Amino acid sequence: MAKYTVSVESSKSVEDAFAYMADLRNFVDWDPGVLGVTQVAGDGAGPGSSFDVTVKSVGGGTVLRYETVEYDRPGNLLVTARNSTFTSIDRITIAARGEGSIVTYSAELLLEGCLRLFNPLLGLVFNRIGDRAAAGLRRVLA
Repeated sequence: MAKYTVSVESSKSVEDAFAYMADLRNFVDWDPGVLGVTQVAGDGAGPGSSFDVTVKSVGGGTVLRYETVEYDRPGNLLVTARNSTFTSIDRITIAARGEGSIVTYSAELLLEGCLRLFNPLLGLVFNRIGDRAAAGLRRVLA
């Protein structure tokens, strides 16, 4: 399993940062590994919302269906995605810091099926992917 965690200071209030991060359609704005996002259940962020997130992969794109598992406004969001190749567990927490907030994004990625053999190597690639996404988060949350 590969893990990546980043904390980003933001000028956005806790409420505004949570609203932005909880709406997964915004992934495409800050994560260069995301090709597109389509909401498939719910209306915006919230309990019961689901999103098909197309991520870059070998040969084009892979769709991960993210389900909202925990939605504790304004401080905690847990979304998970699974397909035949990957399981992704993403937790976003927001805390007040001065006039703004600090957003912590933690992602775990696990290869499934016969690809499980490569889980020990996944962390090397996942760190580079995470670093690019973290740069995007810093840009949009500033």
